[in-house]
Order: sequence, then structure tokens, then C-alpha cells
Amino acid sequence: MKEFFLFGKAQNNSLLSSALLLLRVAVGILMMTHGWGKLSNFSAISESFPDPIGVGSQMSLMLAVAAEFFGSILLIFGFLTRLVVIPLAFTMAIAFFVIHAADPLQVKELALFYLIIYIFLFMSGPGEYSLDNVLNKYIGKK
Repeated sequence: MKEFFLFGKAQNNSLLSSALLLLRVAVGILMMTHGWGKLSNFSAISESFPDPIGVGSQMSLMLAVAAEFFGSILLIFGFLTRLVVIPLAFTMAIAFFVIHAADPLQVKELALFYLIIYIFLFMSGPGEYSLDNVLNKYIGKK
């Protein structure tokens, strides 16, 4: 007997892959806006940007932009997904645990929300509708 959709477990790989695609695209676009804000105002904020890992304000900003803007582009396409979410998760962990450590939860909860999503995507992978999957099929044939 077929299980009812609302109460049954998700066994449809196509449906799961569609959900992962939606999650990757939505989170990628939303995070890109954070990265774009930093990239477009780079010179104005580079001197005052926090330096939580001791590499200098400008380098910290460059790393944040690389993860938030360029990493998000790769995430949207599902290219090197598990590798790409590592710097994204690291950036959000630094934002949550270091930069906003003393702030109330309402201020830092967005960073935690992104961090949880990146951990989920690291564990789940990008799904069927991704460049990773296309490359895996291509490489697997050789």
C-alpha cells in the first residue's frame, strides 16, 4: 500500500533533489546579497572590517566576500558543493560565535540559521539536480 504523502517518509529521490535544489538556490541568492554588499563597498569597509582570525581586516573581508559571494554562486549551481559549504559554514560560525558572541539571539540568529543549512548541505550533498551530479556521472563512465 502506498503511504500517504503527508505522513510517509520521503522516498522519492526526485522530490528530495528538487527540495535540495530549491534550498541551494534560495540560500545562495540570499547569501550573495550579503557578499555583494561587502564587495561593492570593499574600500569603504576594508579598514574597519573585523579581524577575528588574525589575518588583517582587508584579508578577512576578502575571505568573507569569497565565501559569501563567489561561494554562493558555486552553491547555486551545485558545483563542488561539499567543498564550498566549508568556508560558508566557517564564515557563519565566526559571525555567530565570535563577531556577534555578546549580541542577543535576535541579532545573531541569521548567522546560526545559515550555519545549520550549510551543515545540512554538507551532510546531504547537492542532490540530483547539480553540476556535481553531472560531473560524477561523467567521471564515473571513464
